Amino acid sequence: MAEIDLNADLGEGGACDEELLRIVSSCNVACGGHAGDVESMGLTVRSAIANGVAVGAHPAYPDREGFGRESGFMTGDALYESLTEQVSELADIAAHLGARLTHIKPHGALYNDAVRDRTLADIIARVTAESPGGPALVGMAKTELEFAAKRHGLAFVAEAFVDRAYEPDGTLVSRKEPGAVHEDLKVATTQAVRLAEHGEATARNGATVQVQADTLCIHGDTPGAAEKARAVRDVLESHGVKVRAHTMR
Repeated sequence: MAEIDLNADLGEGGACDEELLRIVSSCNVACGGHAGDVESMGLTVRSAIANGVAVGAHPAYPDREGFGRESGFMTGDALYESLTEQVSELADIAAHLGARLTHIKPHGALYNDAVRDRTLADIIARVTAESPGGPALVGMAKTELEFAAKRHGLAFVAEAFVDRAYEPDGTLVSRKEPGAVHEDLKVATTQAVRLAEHGEATARNGATVQVQADTLCIHGDTPGAAEKARAVRDVLESHGVKVRAHTMR
């Protein structure tokens, strides 16, 4: 039986976090960079524990005004220190509540920049390697994030997206472009099954693109996120795909 992890980015002020935590198997918790504070982190981790959902950190460029979506916002030691502070705060909260961070997934522009930037990817990998509990690094396969994980001896979880459009080279269509987010539920569920069963998706030019997927992401801040997540989980399970946290394999 095929298995896949289903994750969501939470603690960002979305209206359906509680519902999503009854559907997904892993969550990535905003930890103060682009969104989130001590209260939201605690609430999200508590709910994740109650629902048996694996907890991960979702650090970002420290840009709350821009929601972490400005490319090249920060680098170097300043970025390393900010990411370390973000992850450490969430790790402390999780430990106090009886959980550990199973993974770290960068957010937004930091994620997209690190896909291509070795220096940024190494900073993220270094922060991950220094975090308690031996978390894995989540990112797109065959990118600088995966290469950095290997250099730092980290477990790597290859992520794909059910609700985002792909370019022919396997990268995501920029959110600035029309059609970057799949609004059609049928398109998202079809893409989820193809990613889980065959490791492929249809690029926006119609070509078939190979996409390695250990975990599938549902963006919790998009309209109808919970409905989409439920539909995705239901269709995966109807195809015999077991939804299970990557840490449980």
